Amino acid sequence: MAPPWLPCLLLPVLMVSVAANLPPKFLANMTSVSLPEDLPVGAEAFWLVAEDPDNDLLTYGISGTYAYFFSVNKDSGQVKLASPLDFETHYFFSITISVTDNYDNQVQKDMHVVVEDRNDNAPVFQNTVFSTSINETLPVGSLVFSVLAKDPDTGLGGLVQYFIKKVIPSTPDSEHLFKILENGSIVLNGSLSYNYKSAFYQLELMACDSGGLLNNNFIIQCSQPVFLSISVNDQPDLDPQFVREFYSASVSEDATMNTSVLTVQAVDGDKGINDVVTYSISNSTRPGWFAIGDDGVIRVNSPLDREQLLEENEEVQLQVTATEKNLNIYGQEAKASTWVTITVLDVNDHKPEFYNCVLPDCSFTPQEAQDSFAAYVDEHASARIPIDNLTMVAYDPDKGSHGTFLLSLEGPDAGAFSVSPGRAAGSADVQVLVRNPEMVDYENQSVMLVQVVATDSVSRNSSVAMVTIHLRDINDHRPTFPQRLYVLSVPEHSATGSVVTSSIHAEDPDTGEWGHITYSLLSGNGVELFEVDPDSGTVTVRDGTLLDRERQAVYYLTLQATDGGGLSDTTMLQIHLLDMNDNPPVVTGSYNIFVSEEEGSVSVIIQAYDDDEPGTNNSRLFFSVLPGPYSQNFSVDPDTGLLRNVGPLDREAIDLALGGRIVLTVRVADYGVPRLSTEVNVTITVEDINDNLPVFTQSSYQFFVKERDPGVMVGIVEAWDADQTEANNRISFSLSGTGANNFMLRGVVLESGRAKGQLWLPSDVSLDYEVQDFFQLMVSAENPGPQGHEATAGVNVTVVDVNDEPPTLVEASLQGISVAENGSQHGEVAEVLAQDVDTGAQLEIQLMNVICTKAGVDVGSLCQGWFSVAANGSVYINQSEAIDYEACDQVTLVVRAYDLNTDPRFQAYSKNGSLPITIEDVNDNAPYFLPDDKTFVIIPELVIPNQQVASVQARDADSGNNGAILFSILQVDFISKDGTTTPFQGFFRISTSSEAGVYTGSIELVTNLDSTLQGTYRVTVKAQDRPSVGPALEATIPLNLFTVDQSYRVRLQFSTYKEEVGANVEEIKAALAQATRTSVYIVNIQDIDSLARAQAHSYLDAYFVFSNGTALTLNQLSVMIQSDQGALAQLLQLGLVVLGYQGSQEVDQPKLLTGVIIGLVLALLLVFVVMVVALACVRKSYRRKLRAMKASKEAQKTAAGVMPSAPAMPGTNMYNTERANPMLNLPTKDLGLEHLASSSDLDYVSLNSLDDNSVDLDMNSQEAKKESPHSVLEPHSEPEPLKVVLSGRKAGPRGQQQEGWSFTNAGLDTTDL
Repeated sequence: MAPPWLPCLLLPVLMVSVAANLPPKFLANMTSVSLPEDLPVGAEAFWLVAEDPDNDLLTYGISGTYAYFFSVNKDSGQVKLASPLDFETHYFFSITISVTDNYDNQVQKDMHVVVEDRNDNAPVFQNTVFSTSINETLPVGSLVFSVLAKDPDTGLGGLVQYFIKKVIPSTPDSEHLFKILENGSIVLNGSLSYNYKSAFYQLELMACDSGGLLNNNFIIQCSQPVFLSISVNDQPDLDPQFVREFYSASVSEDATMNTSVLTVQAVDGDKGINDVVTYSISNSTRPGWFAIGDDGVIRVNSPLDREQLLEENEEVQLQVTATEKNLNIYGQEAKASTWVTITVLDVNDHKPEFYNCVLPDCSFTPQEAQDSFAAYVDEHASARIPIDNLTMVAYDPDKGSHGTFLLSLEGPDAGAFSVSPGRAAGSADVQVLVRNPEMVDYENQSVMLVQVVATDSVSRNSSVAMVTIHLRDINDHRPTFPQRLYVLSVPEHSATGSVVTSSIHAEDPDTGEWGHITYSLLSGNGVELFEVDPDSGTVTVRDGTLLDRERQAVYYLTLQATDGGGLSDTTMLQIHLLDMNDNPPVVTGSYNIFVSEEEGSVSVIIQAYDDDEPGTNNSRLFFSVLPGPYSQNFSVDPDTGLLRNVGPLDREAIDLALGGRIVLTVRVADYGVPRLSTEVNVTITVEDINDNLPVFTQSSYQFFVKERDPGVMVGIVEAWDADQTEANNRISFSLSGTGANNFMLRGVVLESGRAKGQLWLPSDVSLDYEVQDFFQLMVSAENPGPQGHEATAGVNVTVVDVNDEPPTLVEASLQGISVAENGSQHGEVAEVLAQDVDTGAQLEIQLMNVICTKAGVDVGSLCQGWFSVAANGSVYINQSEAIDYEACDQVTLVVRAYDLNTDPRFQAYSKNGSLPITIEDVNDNAPYFLPDDKTFVIIPELVIPNQQVASVQARDADSGNNGAILFSILQVDFISKDGTTTPFQGFFRISTSSEAGVYTGSIELVTNLDSTLQGTYRVTVKAQDRPSVGPALEATIPLNLFTVDQSYRVRLQFSTYKEEVGANVEEIKAALAQATRTSVYIVNIQDIDSLARAQAHSYLDAYFVFSNGTALTLNQLSVMIQSDQGALAQLLQLGLVVLGYQGSQEVDQPKLLTGVIIGLVLALLLVFVVMVVALACVRKSYRRKLRAMKASKEAQKTAAGVMPSAPAMPGTNMYNTERANPMLNLPTKDLGLEHLASSSDLDYVSLNSLDDNSVDLDMNSQEAKKESPHSVLEPHSEPEPLKVVLSGRKAGPRGQQQEGWSFTNAGLDTTDL
């Protein structure tokens, strides 16, 4: 027999074993995942990862509306894409991920899936057929048409660019005639012409996005081409055009008035208009001679005279203007002109006349005709020689035979001359020729007279002209000079053109041309240096640069004079050159002198001479030393040129680069004017001795070296020795001081007397800024001389911390700013600042992301282009007009700072910072009421004044005063059940409150309501915003307030006290609302004041009201609760035991305890424990079995309806006088709501006496009640009591068979007792 305490030990052990297994848990980061929309189907999307404290095998799963997008490996947690993603369809959705260890309940968690946009869509034009018409005068730059293409992608992938791919007709003139802007506007880029270009164009348009990633490649998507047809409308912008380019005609000069001469014709240049054209003569070379009519016919308008047109080629030029009837587009007359040539034909109406001119330059005007001429001829000129200077033209303006005339000579001297030609037509040059040379004698007669006669060959009309002929003498003398020799002088180097002499002239007694003398220089010595004026005989210098007295002092030239007839004479010119100071002194020899410093001396004479004329100031010399770096150490005798040093010389005082050499410049000058000089260099070498020590260029050196940078040069020290020879100025370096072993010093000779020491870090040594950031060293420079002295200098090495710190954003610059919507602001609105603890940092601000939110919710990328951030941190508004508060009330610019100078080994970026930009509202939205499914019910007998009876909520998409809402009640009507409407005023008021942007209007009762009225109060509420500027916007909504009388009040009793019911009231309301689909109004929660052992400890009064104002009765409520098993189970767990009206009995019906249901579940899990306990109880004392048997028999003897005084037997409706068997302490089966059954008060008392009873409102309760709770076993059958009791419990709380409760165990058989 097992000890009685063994079950007590085994039960906790088993319970601990069952409770020890803990559920798995997802990792903390399993909240969201971002996936590109171009992720291929079947590709790995993400992994589900969970942790299990018990290291059990886990099984993963995905569920939810959008679970079809993924497939999950339930064992590994690998998730692959099962259905393509599309950002434009679902850019954000949630799935439920789950995991289980196959022991505990499944663990679930919501995961957000963010779909990243990819450039998978090409722009699409919103229309594919475009056409328009434009005027040909449309100004360049004007809008022609606008197209729109949309791309649902975001970012650059959704930024559409437009292109004109082709223009038809495809000509060079039309290729760039149109251009398309970024917004899709097509503007005119060149001039149009309906007549000269094209009346129709077709543009092939294409839209492309700005590119984006697609399948890990940068792709630019382009739309299908569309075509825009453009018709050009003709405008009256062209002048008319004549049908012929040239018009000409002829008319006789004796034509009568109105004689028709010619017809002209013009048409409108605008082919699409063809306006009426009128004609006029706007200009004429002979005004009034001709006129033109509207029909374009030109007629004779006055007498004509051809001879007036001889200079005009016998033609009249008319400018005919064609004018359109209507004005052109500029408000001006449209007209064009052309010239018409009319030739006037001749009539013989003139005689020949003489003119003093030369063909063809004669004008032949009547005023120019003359009858007197003059001419010249040499005496004794040969026969047929024409006389000179006779410009006679005979002219007859008539034409053809009418203009033919005969020429002849008359007069006193006609025999000495003849005339040519003898016959001419129109015009002819008339020549008078020598006929008899003997008669032409200057000595006999200097002037001769002849008459030239011109006679018309047809009319015989004639004209006479007198010609006076002057005779000219011939050349018969030569020119002569007064002297045969002229002595002249000129300064050397005289300027070119200088006059040597102008007084030498030759004489010739001939007159005229024969007496004109021309001068020239004959070839000889000096002819290239001088020249003579051919007319005046003035002798001048031809090339002054060649006049050099030192080269040649005297020149001899031959001057020749020649008259017009070629006769000549000569004379000799002797020209002496006067000396000028034009030669600088000349120094002979070179001067190089060596002398030791300190003790040596200089003494040397400068040798020089001057080539100018001796004994003059031009050749007298003067010596001087020019100023120089060392000229003060020397002196020179001004007359003799003796050079000496002044005081001892110091080699070290001489510039090292000179190598001890002093170069003096000695100037040798003459006394001439201008004064000329020559300079000579005298080189004096001062030899060095070792008399100086090394010297550092600095007393101390400051060097900087980066940490963690081995093998680099730290710095350079430099020293010099003033001695200027290598033997005396050689330098060596050494280093000392704390930490000197971290460095090495390398000496390098820079030049003679100068060396540098390079301070290096060994290749295996690097400095650490954190260990030691400063070294103080000493460097020595030694001279190898016998003195053994040395110079020292301090060396300070600072270890530089490398630029390894990232920049940081200045938080103060990231404080939020506000920008008004709808284009209210432009330009810079903020400045993001950054700082860097490193020196030399060069920072720029980078925009990383733009987050668009509305009321804290991400709204995608619609605000991406609103703002931009410049590299200097300036924040600018890009798209002011696009800013919309209602679409996005806060734009967060995610920025970071980047240090351009950060060491490449370290992070150069700061952490991202956020600049919130609050979009300020403009009052452009009216308030709107929030949808609310609440039903407002008024219970007149309960509501009191100042009590809230209803509420409304409203929002306004605007903000501030623009979005502040004030509620008011416009109207109150009472609608009775029979449909009668009665206005009520003053019964309600409304107050306004707000929270988180939601405005609540609380409707309160002002006075008591009439409880006898049954119906609905309809309250019309107005919501109005309160803008500070502009009119207010409003909205209204009607509310129905239903009245419900007390007959619908239902009471629910609970096994818990009112405190616990009050704590669970929201869960109770939710369960009741789920079961009834009504609005639940809690009236009261109170404890039950009863001394009886009632199972109900509190009650709850409530109304169940539908949205139409009707309420549930008790019976309707009971049926609806029983029909919803889930709500029923929840209510039982919350302690519900009885339903009833408020006026029903206070004693609750016995119900099954909710704890029993939980116990049954636990019992199923602990069957093994029960079996162990049963085995342990087999060997219990027979006395306990006897008690149970006696109790059963006593219960069978009890009559129905008899109330015994002894306590009831637990688990039955029987009574005994002894202790109840604890094995029979089981919950009873209550098959229905007791207020619907007919049971006695004794039953209520009996049920209320049970310790662990609870309500079981089962759907099968009506059938179960057919069995009487007071039925007893027949005495003669005497079945095994435990089996009988347990078999009565086969039907579970929900009608299911509980087979586990009925079994036969021989060890527990009590029949034998």
